[in-house]
Amino acid sequence: MPEDRFKDFSAGLNSPACHIEVVVPSDTQNLQHATRAINVSGAGVVRVTTTGGEVADVFLAAGVAFPLRAVRVWSTGTTATGIRGLT
Repeated sequence: MPEDRFKDFSAGLNSPACHIEVVVPSDTQNLQHATRAINVSGAGVVRVTTTGGEVADVFLAAGVAFPLRAVRVWSTGTTATGIRGLT
């Protein structure tokens, strides 16, 4: 395993993500972890519930990490594909 020279540093919201998880959109289930950003492989709309409680549709371009603190990605209204949550 390569040495991680930053392992003892505190991670802030401006820090790079440490984990990536596959997001399966759901109208009933929250994500396992709140995101710090969302990335998609196929551009489209992602309907989310933010950590602040708002439900909104956001258009995401493929391959771009969009800084968004979300607790749910909705199935209804989401057209983007290959969704990943960066935490």
